[in-house]
Amino acid sequence: MTAAANISTTSCLVDSYHSLFVCKTCASVWENGERLGESGGQKLLQQLQHLAQDWDLRNKFLIKEVECMSACNRSCVVAFAAKGKLTYLFGDLAIDGSASAVLECASQYYANPDGLLPWSERPELLKKGILAKIPSIPVEKVNTTEI
Repeated sequence: MTAAANISTTSCLVDSYHSLFVCKTCASVWENGERLGESGGQKLLQQLQHLAQDWDLRNKFLIKEVECMSACNRSCVVAFAAKGKLTYLFGDLAIDGSASAVLECASQYYANPDGLLPWSERPELLKKGILAKIPSIPVEKVNTTEI
């Protein structure tokens, strides 16, 4: 089950809906198929939610926890996504100390119309650990009879 943690007290803008996905299973300790205690992903999520309370884009980004993003050997993992923009997946994020860099990078993502995050402009902690840069889905209507 995926829960949304919208920091906003108002609704997100429909035409510029942005999401920051955070894997809540990352950096878990397992024993006999059961997760022990709080995962690193849950801790990172809590730090992001806390910092986002004072973030200037708190009403424009939805912070969503995700059960798993299948990058378990590269935890902690986050992704930026928005309609009509590139989607980025980042891993190898430290549990402590990454949250402010993630929000800084999210601000850059928001500001760029196509979501491009040039390596040289990213926060230092997000210059490494990029797992994927996924092309955007066109915003215009798709004629499903042609598919």
